[in-house]
Amino acid sequence: MKIDVITPNIGAEISDISLNKGLNNDIGEQIYNALIKYQVIFFRDQELTPDTHMQLAETFGDPEPPHPIYPHVDGHDKIVLLKNDEDAPPDTNDWHKDMTFRTNPPFASILYAVSVPNAGGDTLWSSMSAAYSKLHDSMKEQLDGLEAINDMGSFRNNYYSTGGIDSVNNALKSVGSAVHKVIETHPISGLKYINVNQSFTRNIIGESQGESDHILQFLYHHIYKPEFQVRFRWRNHSVAIWDNRITQHYAVADYLPNNRHMHRVTVINDKKAL
Repeated sequence: MKIDVITPNIGAEISDISLNKGLNNDIGEQIYNALIKYQVIFFRDQELTPDTHMQLAETFGDPEPPHPIYPHVDGHDKIVLLKNDEDAPPDTNDWHKDMTFRTNPPFASILYAVSVPNAGGDTLWSSMSAAYSKLHDSMKEQLDGLEAINDMGSFRNNYYSTGGIDSVNNALKSVGSAVHKVIETHPISGLKYINVNQSFTRNIIGESQGESDHILQFLYHHIYKPEFQVRFRWRNHSVAIWDNRITQHYAVADYLPNNRHMHRVTVINDKKAL
């Protein structure tokens, strides 16, 4: 197993390994350690079937139940189907962490490229620990101890398009909200990281809306810096695994009207952190 570091802050590509043949404990441990160290890891030329995709996810922890919004692969309700083109444009071209409206947001995701355009459709990841490390000490002190409310954010659009405002109101009740620390500590690496995202974080508890918006917008613009990011160019049968706790990601929607077909399994709990 060979590891090539992509940037100093985030990202590594792993080669000389097949993810489709099952992983022994030693290789599984090495991949897990690489994920914790580099925060997002990439593999090329892997031909994952839905079954082996699920098996790979289960080496890290428990796969999440079916997604509340996105469709799934036929016969595999825990594998999210992300199939986008001109008639079904994507809604993931926004910096976000997955499902922070939940009390226990997922640990990791495994994204597999079934078929991608020849150009476009890259995904970017940003290291929230690298971003935190570059905050001024006074800002770190100001943020320490703050908490923020997260809800379903722009998923409101999906509910509104199918059932109007009543559907949105019902979803706000059923999907719910969650409160998370603005600055969190990774349970394995011990690194501190920024824990807000523009898709789902709504406001900071105890602050007026104006002051909350000011702080959040400052943090969002801070994480846009390329120094904290890695950009991955997909090819068919590429795989990305990322630690959702300490990263954010952005799927670039520049490939329309072409088709981009991906499968994703999300892992709720990290076996190592339990």
